Amino acid sequence: MKLITVGSVAFDAIETPFGKTNKIVGGAGTFISLASSFYVKQQGIVSVVGDDFPSETIDLMNSRGIDTKGLQIKVGEKSFFWSGKYHNDMNSRDTLVTELNVLEHFDPIVPDSYQGCEYLMLGNLSPQVQRTVIERLNIRPKLIAMDTMNFWMDIALDELKKTIALVDVLIINDEEARQLSGVYSLVKAAKIIRNMGPKYLIIKKGEHGALLFHHEEIFFAPALPLEEVFDPTGAGDTFAGGFMGYLAASNDSSFENMKRAIIAGSALASFCVEKFGTQKLTEISSESLNNRISEFEKLTSFQTK
Repeated sequence: MKLITVGSVAFDAIETPFGKTNKIVGGAGTFISLASSFYVKQQGIVSVVGDDFPSETIDLMNSRGIDTKGLQIKVGEKSFFWSGKYHNDMNSRDTLVTELNVLEHFDPIVPDSYQGCEYLMLGNLSPQVQRTVIERLNIRPKLIAMDTMNFWMDIALDELKKTIALVDVLIINDEEARQLSGVYSLVKAAKIIRNMGPKYLIIKKGEHGALLFHHEEIFFAPALPLEEVFDPTGAGDTFAGGFMGYLAASNDSSFENMKRAIIAGSALASFCVEKFGTQKLTEISSESLNNRISEFEKLTSFQTK
Protein backbone atom coordinates (compact mmCIF):
# COMPACT_ATOMS: atom_id res chain seq x y z
CA MET A 1 0.00 0.00 0.00
CA LYS A 2 1.62 3.24 -1.15
CA LEU A 3 -0.82 5.76 0.30
CA ILE A 4 -3.55 5.83 2.95
CA THR A 5 -6.06 8.67 3.14
CA VAL A 6 -8.02 9.38 6.32
CA GLY A 7 -10.98 11.70 5.90
CA SER A 8 -14.72 12.10 5.64
CA VAL A 9 -16.72 10.41 2.90
CA ALA A 10 -19.96 12.29 2.98
CA PHE A 11 -22.78 14.29 1.44
CA ASP A 12 -22.80 18.03 0.64
CA ALA A 13 -25.49 20.44 -0.49
CA ILE A 14 -24.02 23.58 -2.01
CA GLU A 15 -25.26 26.96 -3.16
CA THR A 16 -23.04 29.40 -5.07
CA PRO A 17 -23.77 32.42 -7.28
CA PHE A 18 -23.67 29.95 -10.21
CA GLY A 19 -26.24 27.48 -8.97
CA LYS A 20 -27.48 25.16 -6.28
CA THR A 21 -27.30 21.42 -5.70
CA ASN A 22 -29.32 18.95 -3.74
CA LYS A 23 -27.43 16.31 -1.74
CA ILE A 24 -24.29 15.27 -3.64
CA VAL A 25 -21.20 13.20 -2.79
CA GLY A 26 -18.46 15.12 -0.99
CA GLY A 27 -16.14 14.81 1.98
CA ALA A 28 -12.41 15.46 2.37
CA GLY A 29 -11.49 11.79 2.04
CA THR A 30 -13.44 11.48 -1.20
CA PHE A 31 -11.77 14.47 -2.85
CA ILE A 32 -8.29 13.51 -1.61
CA SER A 33 -8.44 9.90 -2.74
CA LEU A 34 -9.98 10.67 -6.15
CA ALA A 35 -7.34 13.34 -6.79
CA SER A 36 -4.45 11.13 -5.70
CA SER A 37 -5.74 8.33 -7.94
CA PHE A 38 -4.48 10.25 -10.97
CA TYR A 39 -0.99 9.36 -9.82
CA VAL A 40 -1.08 6.36 -7.49
CA LYS A 41 -3.28 3.26 -7.65
CA GLN A 42 -2.09 1.33 -4.59
CA GLN A 43 -3.99 3.31 -2.01
CA GLY A 44 -6.62 2.83 0.66
CA ILE A 45 -9.08 5.00 2.56
CA VAL A 46 -10.03 5.02 6.24
CA SER A 47 -13.45 6.53 6.81
CA VAL A 48 -17.07 5.80 7.73
CA VAL A 49 -20.45 6.18 6.00
CA GLY A 50 -24.02 5.20 6.68
CA ASP A 51 -25.96 2.72 4.60
CA ASP A 52 -27.46 5.71 2.75
CA PHE A 53 -24.20 6.24 0.88
CA PRO A 54 -24.38 5.24 -2.82
CA SER A 55 -22.64 1.98 -3.69
CA GLU A 56 -21.92 3.47 -7.13
CA THR A 57 -19.44 5.89 -5.55
CA ILE A 58 -17.68 3.07 -3.71
CA ASP A 59 -17.49 1.14 -6.99
CA LEU A 60 -16.00 4.25 -8.64
CA MET A 61 -13.34 4.44 -5.94
CA ASN A 62 -12.47 0.78 -6.42
CA SER A 63 -12.23 1.26 -10.18
CA ARG A 64 -9.71 4.07 -9.58
CA GLY A 65 -7.46 1.82 -7.48
CA ILE A 66 -8.79 3.03 -4.11
CA ASP A 67 -9.09 0.14 -1.67
CA THR A 68 -12.20 0.60 0.52
CA LYS A 69 -11.59 -2.11 3.14
CA GLY A 70 -11.05 0.74 5.59
CA LEU A 71 -14.38 2.37 4.73
CA GLN A 72 -16.81 1.34 7.46
CA ILE A 73 -20.50 1.14 6.48
CA LYS A 74 -22.80 1.60 9.48
CA VAL A 75 -26.12 -0.13 8.89
CA GLY A 76 -29.14 1.87 9.97
CA GLU A 77 -27.13 5.10 10.29
CA LYS A 78 -26.69 8.20 8.14
CA SER A 79 -23.55 9.60 6.50
CA PHE A 80 -22.04 12.93 7.49
CA PHE A 81 -23.85 15.86 5.83
CA TRP A 82 -22.79 19.47 5.31
CA SER A 83 -24.64 22.27 3.57
CA GLY A 84 -23.19 25.67 2.78
CA LYS A 85 -23.80 28.86 0.81
CA TYR A 86 -20.95 30.78 -0.81
CA HIS A 87 -20.87 34.56 -1.04
CA ASN A 88 -20.28 36.41 -4.31
CA ASP A 89 -16.50 36.51 -3.78
CA MET A 90 -16.50 32.66 -3.60
CA ASN A 91 -13.90 32.86 -0.79
CA SER A 92 -16.29 33.19 2.13
CA ARG A 93 -19.26 30.99 2.93
CA ASP A 94 -21.96 30.35 5.50
CA THR A 95 -22.52 26.89 6.93
CA LEU A 96 -26.24 26.17 6.82
CA VAL A 97 -26.37 22.60 8.15
CA THR A 98 -23.87 20.24 9.78
CA GLU A 99 -25.00 16.73 10.68
CA LEU A 100 -22.16 14.63 12.11
CA ASN A 101 -24.16 11.38 12.06
CA VAL A 102 -21.66 8.46 11.74
CA LEU A 103 -18.68 10.79 12.26
CA GLU A 104 -19.77 11.68 15.79
CA HIS A 105 -18.31 8.49 17.27
CA PHE A 106 -15.93 7.51 14.47
CA ASP A 107 -13.30 4.98 15.54
CA PRO A 108 -10.80 4.71 12.66
CA ILE A 109 -10.03 1.04 12.04
CA VAL A 110 -6.87 0.39 10.03
CA PRO A 111 -7.11 -2.92 8.09
CA ASP A 112 -4.15 -5.28 8.32
CA SER A 113 -3.58 -4.88 4.58
CA TYR A 114 -2.94 -1.15 5.12
CA GLN A 115 -0.05 -1.78 7.51
CA GLY A 116 3.32 -0.83 6.07
CA CYS A 117 1.92 2.03 3.98
CA GLU A 118 4.59 4.44 2.77
CA TYR A 119 2.59 7.68 2.74
CA LEU A 120 -0.25 8.85 4.99
CA MET A 121 -2.59 11.78 4.29
CA LEU A 122 -4.66 12.89 7.28
CA GLY A 123 -7.64 14.82 5.96
CA ASN A 124 -9.49 17.35 8.09
CA LEU A 125 -10.98 15.46 11.04
CA SER A 126 -10.63 15.78 14.81
CA PRO A 127 -6.94 15.76 15.82
CA GLN A 128 -7.67 12.82 18.15
CA VAL A 129 -8.90 10.69 15.24
CA GLN A 130 -5.91 11.73 13.14
CA ARG A 131 -3.50 10.81 15.92
CA THR A 132 -5.24 7.49 16.54
CA VAL A 133 -4.53 6.42 12.96
CA ILE A 134 -0.83 7.27 13.34
CA GLU A 135 -0.69 5.27 16.59
CA ARG A 136 -2.41 2.27 14.99
CA LEU A 137 0.18 1.91 12.24
CA ASN A 138 2.84 -0.65 13.18
CA ILE A 139 5.49 1.08 11.08
CA ARG A 140 5.70 4.84 10.68
CA PRO A 141 5.15 5.87 7.03
CA LYS A 142 7.94 7.61 5.13
CA LEU A 143 5.88 10.80 5.06
CA ILE A 144 2.82 11.92 7.02
CA ALA A 145 0.87 14.96 5.85
CA MET A 146 -2.00 16.56 7.71
CA ASP A 147 -4.77 19.04 6.99
CA THR A 148 -6.74 20.83 9.68
CA MET A 149 -8.92 23.92 10.16
CA ASN A 150 -9.58 26.81 12.52
CA PHE A 151 -12.51 24.95 14.13
CA TRP A 152 -10.04 22.58 15.83
CA MET A 153 -7.84 25.53 16.79
CA ASP A 154 -10.86 27.02 18.55
CA ILE A 155 -12.03 23.97 20.49
CA ALA A 156 -9.12 21.49 20.69
CA LEU A 157 -5.86 23.44 20.41
CA ASP A 158 -3.86 21.28 22.81
CA GLU A 159 -4.95 18.07 21.08
CA LEU A 160 -4.20 19.65 17.72
CA LYS A 161 -0.65 20.59 18.74
CA LYS A 162 -0.01 17.01 19.94
CA THR A 163 -0.98 15.70 16.51
CA ILE A 164 0.90 18.40 14.59
CA ALA A 165 4.06 17.36 16.45
CA LEU A 166 3.82 13.89 14.86
CA VAL A 167 3.56 14.87 11.18
CA ASP A 168 6.07 15.82 8.47
CA VAL A 169 3.89 18.16 6.40
CA LEU A 170 1.13 20.48 7.61
CA ILE A 171 -1.28 21.86 5.00
CA ILE A 172 -3.40 24.86 6.07
CA ASN A 173 -4.64 28.14 4.60
CA ASP A 174 -3.32 31.62 5.36
CA GLU A 175 -6.05 32.48 7.87
CA GLU A 176 -5.40 29.25 9.77
CA ALA A 177 -1.63 29.81 9.71
CA ARG A 178 -2.08 33.23 11.28
CA GLN A 179 -4.43 31.89 13.95
CA LEU A 180 -2.21 28.93 14.82
CA SER A 181 0.97 31.03 15.02
CA GLY A 182 -0.49 34.19 16.50
CA VAL A 183 1.34 36.41 14.00
CA TYR A 184 0.28 38.06 10.73
CA SER A 185 3.44 37.64 8.63
CA LEU A 186 3.28 34.28 6.89
CA VAL A 187 7.07 33.99 6.88
CA LYS A 188 7.17 34.44 10.65
CA ALA A 189 4.13 32.19 11.03
CA ALA A 190 5.89 29.44 9.07
CA LYS A 191 8.87 29.47 11.44
CA ILE A 192 6.64 29.29 14.51
CA ILE A 193 4.53 26.46 13.10
CA ARG A 194 7.50 24.41 11.91
CA ASN A 195 8.91 24.66 15.43
CA MET A 196 5.79 22.75 16.50
CA GLY A 197 7.09 19.69 14.62
CA PRO A 198 6.44 19.64 10.85
CA LYS A 199 9.51 19.83 8.63
CA TYR A 200 7.41 21.23 5.81
CA LEU A 201 4.53 23.70 5.83
CA ILE A 202 2.19 24.43 2.94
CA ILE A 203 0.07 27.56 3.25
CA LYS A 204 -2.79 27.70 0.75
CA LYS A 205 -3.89 31.12 -0.43
CA GLY A 206 -6.92 30.10 -2.51
CA GLU A 207 -7.06 31.97 -5.81
CA HIS A 208 -3.61 33.42 -5.02
CA GLY A 209 -1.70 30.12 -5.02
CA ALA A 210 0.27 28.31 -2.33
CA LEU A 211 3.52 28.64 -0.38
CA LEU A 212 5.88 25.82 0.61
CA PHE A 213 8.29 26.34 3.54
CA HIS A 214 11.24 24.14 4.54
CA HIS A 215 14.13 25.44 6.67
CA GLU A 216 15.11 28.70 4.95
CA GLU A 217 13.70 27.66 1.58
CA ILE A 218 10.43 29.05 0.23
CA PHE A 219 8.60 28.09 -2.96
CA PHE A 220 5.56 29.91 -4.33
CA ALA A 221 3.13 28.26 -6.74
CA PRO A 222 0.57 30.48 -8.47
CA ALA A 223 -3.06 29.59 -8.94
CA LEU A 224 -4.29 29.34 -12.52
CA PRO A 225 -6.53 32.30 -13.42
CA LEU A 226 -9.93 30.84 -14.34
CA GLU A 227 -12.81 32.48 -16.16
CA GLU A 228 -15.39 30.80 -13.96
CA VAL A 229 -15.35 29.14 -10.55
CA PHE A 230 -18.54 27.18 -9.93
CA ASP A 231 -17.79 25.51 -6.61
CA PRO A 232 -14.66 25.84 -4.44
CA THR A 233 -15.79 23.05 -2.09
CA GLY A 234 -13.15 20.36 -1.97
CA ALA A 235 -10.51 22.38 -3.84
CA GLY A 236 -8.14 22.30 -0.86
CA ASP A 237 -8.64 18.57 -0.40
CA THR A 238 -8.12 17.98 -4.12
CA PHE A 239 -4.89 19.96 -3.89
CA ALA A 240 -3.72 17.79 -0.96
CA GLY A 241 -4.68 14.61 -2.83
CA GLY A 242 -2.79 15.58 -5.96
CA PHE A 243 0.20 16.62 -3.86
CA MET A 244 0.37 13.36 -1.90
CA GLY A 245 -0.48 11.19 -4.89
CA TYR A 246 2.39 12.69 -6.86
CA LEU A 247 4.84 12.18 -3.97
CA ALA A 248 3.72 8.59 -3.41
CA ALA A 249 3.94 7.70 -7.10
CA SER A 250 7.41 9.21 -7.50
CA ASN A 251 8.56 7.98 -4.06
CA ASP A 252 10.52 11.19 -3.63
CA SER A 253 9.76 13.61 -0.78
CA SER A 254 12.62 16.04 -1.42
CA PHE A 255 11.95 19.78 -1.45
CA GLU A 256 12.51 19.88 -5.23
CA ASN A 257 9.97 17.13 -5.85
CA MET A 258 7.50 18.77 -3.48
CA LYS A 259 7.57 21.78 -5.80
CA ARG A 260 6.41 19.55 -8.65
CA ALA A 261 3.84 17.90 -6.38
CA ILE A 262 2.37 21.29 -5.47
CA ILE A 263 1.90 22.09 -9.14
CA ALA A 264 0.23 18.70 -9.66
CA GLY A 265 -2.13 19.40 -6.76
CA SER A 266 -2.82 22.94 -7.97
CA ALA A 267 -3.65 21.71 -11.46
CA LEU A 268 -6.18 19.20 -10.14
CA ALA A 269 -7.71 21.80 -7.81
CA SER A 270 -8.15 24.15 -10.77
CA PHE A 271 -10.26 21.47 -12.46
CA CYS A 272 -12.23 20.67 -9.32
CA VAL A 273 -13.74 24.16 -8.99
CA GLU A 274 -15.12 24.10 -12.54
CA LYS A 275 -18.11 21.93 -11.59
CA PHE A 276 -20.05 21.07 -8.45
CA GLY A 277 -18.72 18.46 -6.05
CA THR A 278 -16.52 15.66 -7.34
CA GLN A 279 -18.00 15.64 -10.85
CA LYS A 280 -15.02 17.20 -12.62
CA LEU A 281 -12.60 14.78 -10.95
CA THR A 282 -14.42 11.91 -12.67
CA GLU A 283 -14.08 13.52 -16.11
CA ILE A 284 -10.42 14.63 -16.36
CA SER A 285 -8.21 12.77 -18.84
CA SER A 286 -4.47 12.32 -18.39
CA GLU A 287 -3.94 14.47 -21.47
CA SER A 288 -6.01 17.37 -20.12
CA LEU A 289 -4.20 17.15 -16.77
CA ASN A 290 -0.80 17.29 -18.48
CA ASN A 291 -1.96 20.25 -20.57
CA ARG A 292 -3.14 22.05 -17.44
CA ILE A 293 0.24 21.46 -15.77
CA SER A 294 1.90 22.96 -18.85
CA GLU A 295 -0.23 26.07 -18.36
CA PHE A 296 1.16 26.37 -14.83
CA GLU A 297 4.69 26.10 -16.20
CA LYS A 298 4.02 28.97 -18.60
CA LEU A 299 2.78 31.14 -15.72
CA THR A 300 6.14 31.01 -14.00
CA SER A 301 8.53 30.75 -16.93
CA PHE A 302 10.45 33.93 -17.71
CA GLN A 303 13.93 35.24 -18.58
CA THR A 304 15.63 38.22 -17.01
CA LYS A 305 17.58 39.07 -20.15
